[in-house]
Amino acid sequence: MTIEVRNGVTIVDGEPRVLVTADYPYYRDDPGVWADRLRAIRDELGIEVISSYIPWRHHQPDAATAPDFTGDGHPGRDVVGFLNLCHDLGLKVIAKPGPFIHAETTYGGLPDWVCPSADAEIEPLLDAAGAASCWADSAARPPGRPLPAPLGAAFLARAGRWLAAVGKEVLDAATHPEGPVIMMQIANEGIYTNGARSLSAYDYSPSGLAFFRDRLQGWYGSIEEYNRTHATAHRRWDEIEPPRSWTGAERPEEMRGHADWGRFHAEYLTEVYRRWAAAVDCRVPVVVNLNPPTVEELDGWLARVRPETWGDITYGFTNWMGVVSADPDAQARYVIAAKRAPGPNLEENWGFSQLYDPAYSDAATSFHQSLLALAAGSTGFNVYTGAATSGWSPDLDSTHTAPYPDSAPIAADGSATAKAPVVRVLADFFALHGVEFLECAPVTEEAFGLYLPYAGIAAWPGAERFGAPRCGTALRAFHDRMRQAGRDYAVVELESATPDRLAAHGRLTVPGGPFMHRHVQDLLAGYLAGGGRILLDGPAPGLDEDLRPYGVLAEALGRTASTPDAPQAEAGAVRVTRGRADAFLRAHPGRDVQYLTVLVDSENEGPVRVETAYGAFETSCARGGGAVVRLAGGVLDDFVVKGLNSFLDSAVPARISVGDQEERAGLPADLARIGRRIRLLG
Repeated sequence: MTIEVRNGVTIVDGEPRVLVTADYPYYRDDPGVWADRLRAIRDELGIEVISSYIPWRHHQPDAATAPDFTGDGHPGRDVVGFLNLCHDLGLKVIAKPGPFIHAETTYGGLPDWVCPSADAEIEPLLDAAGAASCWADSAARPPGRPLPAPLGAAFLARAGRWLAAVGKEVLDAATHPEGPVIMMQIANEGIYTNGARSLSAYDYSPSGLAFFRDRLQGWYGSIEEYNRTHATAHRRWDEIEPPRSWTGAERPEEMRGHADWGRFHAEYLTEVYRRWAAAVDCRVPVVVNLNPPTVEELDGWLARVRPETWGDITYGFTNWMGVVSADPDAQARYVIAAKRAPGPNLEENWGFSQLYDPAYSDAATSFHQSLLALAAGSTGFNVYTGAATSGWSPDLDSTHTAPYPDSAPIAADGSATAKAPVVRVLADFFALHGVEFLECAPVTEEAFGLYLPYAGIAAWPGAERFGAPRCGTALRAFHDRMRQAGRDYAVVELESATPDRLAAHGRLTVPGGPFMHRHVQDLLAGYLAGGGRILLDGPAPGLDEDLRPYGVLAEALGRTASTPDAPQAEAGAVRVTRGRADAFLRAHPGRDVQYLTVLVDSENEGPVRVETAYGAFETSCARGGGAVVRLAGGVLDDFVVKGLNSFLDSAVPARISVGDQEERAGLPADLARIGRRIRLLG
């Protein structure tokens, strides 16, 4: 069996799979129940891929002692035995060795001895004011303990030794096909759960600034070229300081310093990912999980998160942003994260109602969000966590009480909860139809073109007041416009886009500004010449990326009629025409097969109707619920419809209809048909 990842899709023996996984934190449970919990995840949930962090703090609490991976010092550290157990049970594994993991562990899973406060050799991560970036938990007084600068020599060496030890002593023997490990995740939600932080939050440490200046030299070649582009008079690279606040820049030359810092963040993240992955030297594909952007820091996230620069490292993302069926901001963040690049959702909250939001006490919330991820572009979803745990040491986590989490599909005693059959129908549906689902292309009428140098400028508070170009706010406005119209859309990163990629969309919204790469202007001009339509959000650029005169896009726009700023109906469109919901349609390029996903708002009342070029659909779901349906040759095929949401006190007989075809539950319940067999849940 071969395992690879192509364009964000997991490929097993040449066949694409929707990557459905469940996390099980072995380090939080008694080793005596590991086998029982793994069997429950496999048999009750129908999931055959386990994800788990390997906490550095847990396995090497003492710097003077080698990491314990076999349980010599404590049976709960026997990760080698845990992986062997997974293999014996026929389960595959995504191993997650950090070095930082968060996962509600003390100091994010880092051992105390790598804290800059404990070792003066370890350089702290610094923010724009020169203050240490800290991780707050119960073991530290506010503002928390300083985090180590990832590129600082001392920490880089220690982290490298940890990761190399995991690779050699744990993963080498356990790597597929001899063992269960089919994939490795590096880092967590950025580097220190900071993928969505502001651009001024880090990294102003000496090692970070050294990397920044090294990249400037690589980008500009000579100090003279840098000075010309920035209207400065520096004599040496080490004289150049990064921006620490918005400088009131109004001229393109002044804006470039902010764009440089945004680009630095992208290359900095890439550098850390590559170094950490190389240290493990594992033979399986490597994936990362980015936390989605906050609304306030959307531009910072966009500037930093550039999967196009990661090489063989695959994009992935997490949840932890709020209840999307009730919160438009959370919904926007979720959709943008899923559309940014192809890759799996690696952490979906299926169990934390006390820690995050009581809405997660019912499976409907997680059902809704898992389907939304897949509909918006994800190539898989994760159940975090599949089983609740109740046996960890206070040194690993002294803040949270058992069980962890409080409402998982498999309870802390090993029994299946009401969430288990909901996970099972989703897992079974995508086990049967996942290959075809991924072959189907999303039906989108419009796309948003990301020009990320603008994100690095717009990320700074106050930038828009000085006429700086927009990026994140333009994307959010576009998202809201499309959602209000009941339409799906695509996101295209313009610096790496191809003519064919743009030609797939009849209309493109692009942020405007004073400068734009020559090849991007040429690409957009060609798109216009081929019949595409562009809505420019801002002024047309008159300069190229080197701030030399170049107005190809402006000239091309001048030759075309103005583009209306409202969505227009087109062939293949999908539109919600009744009810409060979002609809996503995928169509197969070679067969008459479509998949429709309908996600119902928490405030919706009554049936939801969706019009498509393939017919009209109507569904009755619980508030905050949803449905996914397969249509083959115009005939209603398999489906899953969520009719129950106890948190919202919403219970309806689940129903789905296409034309004169209808399936409904006879009483309030969830309804599914998988492999043409009806299942009633509730």
